[in-house]
Amino acid sequence: QVQLVESGGGLVQVGDSRRLTCTANGRTFDTYYDMAWFRQAPGKDREFVAAIGFTGGTTWFQDSVKGRFIISRDNRKSIMGLEMNNLQPDDTAVYYCAAATSLGPYETTRAADFGAWGQGTLVTVSS
Repeated sequence: QVQLVESGGGLVQVGDSRRLTCTANGRTFDTYYDMAWFRQAPGKDREFVAAIGFTGGTTWFQDSVKGRFIISRDNRKSIMGLEMNNLQPDDTAVYYCAAATSLGPYETTRAADFGAWGQGTLVTVSS
């Protein structure tokens, strides 16, 4: 069974940086289309954070993280990363790795377009 696994969460201070990593068991990344990070803060709906196309040449971000977060993927190593800089309390959330198992809309931000998900990793930003 395909499973995406996130790692790298933890407690950080305002202004800190943190790198999240997503790997896959049972399937290599070169079989996925777009891949993305979503997050869900306490009491809120899950929201799109960032995504990357198959080759890694195209990336798109939620406005609140533009210029602070960097998304990357290495299909040969089956690793996707999210480098988060200048973290703020509003970034506190469970972060989920997601992968599109079929070709979807151009630069989608919809969770429904991603068929594979991880269990999430919690990032807490303390002020």
